[in-house]
Amino acid sequence: MGDVKQPFVSCVPDGKYKFMKSHEVAFYRRQTEGPKLQYQALLDTLVLNEKGARFELLEPNIQSKLIVCVSPCKNDTVRIVIDELKPIKARYRVPDVLTQEPQCERVRVEDRQPDSVALSWSSGLYRCRVWRFPFRAELLCEDQVVVTLNSQSKLWLEAQRECPHKPTADGSEKLQDNLWRETFGDFVDIKLNGPSSIGADLRLHGFRDVFGVPEHADSLRLADTRDDEPYRLYNLDVYAYEIHSHLGIYGSVPFLVAHKQDRTLGVFWLNASNSFVHVNYNQEENGLLPHTDVHWLSESGVIDCMVLLGPTPAQMYRQYAELTGYQVLPPFFTLGYHHSRWDNDTQDDVLEVDAGFDRHRIPYDVLWLDIEHTDEKRFFTWNSKMFPDPTGLQRHLEEKNRKLVVIIDPPIMIDSDWSLYQEGRDEGHFVMDREGQIFKGTCWPGESHYPDFSSPHARAWYAKCFALDRYKGSTPSLHVWTDLNEPTVFTGPELTLPKDAVQYGGWEHRELHNMYGFYQQMAAVDGLMTRSGGLERPFVLTRAFFAGTQRLGAVWTGDNLATWEYLRISIPMCLSMCVAGISFCGADVGGFIPEPGDELLVRWYQAACLQPFFRGHSSMNTTRREPWLFKDEVTDAIRRVIEERYCLLPYWYTLFYRAHIDGLPVLRPLWMEFPQEQSIFSMEHQYMLGEALMACPVTQAGITELQVLFPGAEELWYDIKSAEVHQGGGTLSIPVTLDRIPVFQRGGTMVCRAVAAGTCTADLRKMPLAITVALDSQGVAKGEVYLDDGHTFLYRDKQEFCLCSFHMLAGRLQCRAAGEVRRYKCRTLVRSVGILGVRDKPSAVQVYAVEGGQGDSVEFEHDAERGVLSIGNLELSLDDEWDIQIC
Repeated sequence: MGDVKQPFVSCVPDGKYKFMKSHEVAFYRRQTEGPKLQYQALLDTLVLNEKGARFELLEPNIQSKLIVCVSPCKNDTVRIVIDELKPIKARYRVPDVLTQEPQCERVRVEDRQPDSVALSWSSGLYRCRVWRFPFRAELLCEDQVVVTLNSQSKLWLEAQRECPHKPTADGSEKLQDNLWRETFGDFVDIKLNGPSSIGADLRLHGFRDVFGVPEHADSLRLADTRDDEPYRLYNLDVYAYEIHSHLGIYGSVPFLVAHKQDRTLGVFWLNASNSFVHVNYNQEENGLLPHTDVHWLSESGVIDCMVLLGPTPAQMYRQYAELTGYQVLPPFFTLGYHHSRWDNDTQDDVLEVDAGFDRHRIPYDVLWLDIEHTDEKRFFTWNSKMFPDPTGLQRHLEEKNRKLVVIIDPPIMIDSDWSLYQEGRDEGHFVMDREGQIFKGTCWPGESHYPDFSSPHARAWYAKCFALDRYKGSTPSLHVWTDLNEPTVFTGPELTLPKDAVQYGGWEHRELHNMYGFYQQMAAVDGLMTRSGGLERPFVLTRAFFAGTQRLGAVWTGDNLATWEYLRISIPMCLSMCVAGISFCGADVGGFIPEPGDELLVRWYQAACLQPFFRGHSSMNTTRREPWLFKDEVTDAIRRVIEERYCLLPYWYTLFYRAHIDGLPVLRPLWMEFPQEQSIFSMEHQYMLGEALMACPVTQAGITELQVLFPGAEELWYDIKSAEVHQGGGTLSIPVTLDRIPVFQRGGTMVCRAVAAGTCTADLRKMPLAITVALDSQGVAKGEVYLDDGHTFLYRDKQEFCLCSFHMLAGRLQCRAAGEVRRYKCRTLVRSVGILGVRDKPSAVQVYAVEGGQGDSVEFEHDAERGVLSIGNLELSLDDEWDIQIC
């Protein structure tokens, strides 16, 4: 293992690959340049049923009839589905994303007029008014219109039709251009049922700020696109993606969040085909209140749109989690530091890296192996020369409570002598081409076939490949990284599968393209679950993702560059994923390529340690980046950052528990915690970790001071290093040095930390805790900590966990069990308590057991200048309930 650069090898084959702009996409042109359709609601067709209401639409000029189903749901969600009334064949409806069908409310007709009908349900707080002509549907809260569907008459649904002639690749049938045959460069896309695109617009009344629809390397607040490209949702392998671009990159979540001072609202467009989203902000004019118009356009499927009415951020995120699943509670080790590199490392090299972390006293938990560890890119194999004893390697790491993660890309090398390839071919588990043959494409293994993960049979086969007796050289401590699962096809249109490839059920790939990576991650999760008999929580990182990915594992922002601009954009990219429900996300520390300077590398570690997924990763085309290979001051700074991350893991784990049961993101834009402060709605380089900590990463070179906004006029904010307190409601210039990142604890909160980092998370779990209490202006604070075994499902199946709540009021700190049952003995001690905002020195501090008895006096120190009361040398168990009284 050397420190020299490897010869440059492009991450994609030679040649300039182009990704489509919106004007090059036929269905987009038809919808934006075609005739304006004027549908009318046939109100005499209205029928009320157990799922809500249904009625027909008619477009008189083209004699198109559609069926609309409006389904209010019990959690203040309204689902609107629009389909052809009499399709020649069923249109694709996205499966497997919703965890269950939403429970519908019975509706009633509240008002009927010649030109409209009003429906209400439940308590009558919300209503839906359907207007006859031009058709539009308004969702109202009391008498205020919140959302209007089809306010601009952009409803579009192209009916499938029989092709008059069989389309051919050379276009000799002379059919109308782009209806049955579309070209892009040398690629030809054949559409057997002609055009089938859909579109709809929604007006969000009173909203001036919308977020979400990742993944894009762009600002947190979505840009107005009226004079720009729309946001594209189409999973693509875009190496070194352009910053401030609306091009779709690795993942797609068709979930948009709108926020104003009195409501947070979500719009979930359940469609997995190539899609575009236009956003138009409109100020108050002509008697209209400010509003945002959102126009969705998709290549195929049905219109399946869910409006999540909130009204609070917490309520809206619970509504979304009830639809698509709650954030997975990850194994505890996955919140530690991960170290990765794409290189030709051998087993000895990996052991040397492991030893290096210990030798330089830097905590870490996971080492990663990229594609070179395999037998010539045959995934589920090992290069026997480089890794003669992979089982021994994993056992060595496991003895030190560390883990190994290996990459497994979708392509299966075409090799008739390879049993895994033979099984996939003979059992029909691969994607087919339009001619009925197994699709053949080129990727890292060379000519390859691609598993059809949309097939439950293929997913079950793939899951069984992770069995210990099949995946030779694997052990129970091996975890998985699914990459290039957009999927990447070096020889494909836009570097991916052709849209007219055929998948399970006879569906064309165009219908479900954005779910390919979602399904691969699902299959890998199933494999690791099966391997452990359902006992151990799996860890699977994916590059491509979709709505629902949050219930499966982690994602990262892909192949970034080692520049300040990419460090800066990583923050809104991660925040956007969190806004869209995917909390377990992060960006590779230092950039994948080229070389980061020392300052950039340190600042990136500081920023990344404040993101949920914390991994250093780099290309073989760069010098090695183990933290000890830099100047001593750089190594020392990186060590401090990682140690601080480890000490904060009890708080991180508690945040993930809350996301797991409540749905609130782990990282939060400031507006989630301060929903009334309109001036901060678009702020993207300060954000909250849960409700207690505000992070302000340094993302510019040479910075010696940082402008920090402190939200909440009534709030107090404490510097976590100096304990200096700042009043909310203003902006201050905060000095920064290279070894310091501004983080502030909000008054009224408590944060639990481990007293030391240890060498890995297994060490850290044995450490006592230190509680930092930040008092608000009333001398009140609250917090909690969640603990379990960190790796099994016993917390779920047998309620074996410890959840302690802390309350500070009138000088008394209480520790109580948050649940009625305490079946898990965590044996974790609280060693110290630090209380910020104590100006007067107390006369005594006493500890009381809840079951009674006299209090025991304990030692304390009071720093009057800093307003800090420190109580140390405690032996208070979180398995017990106790009070600390400040006298």
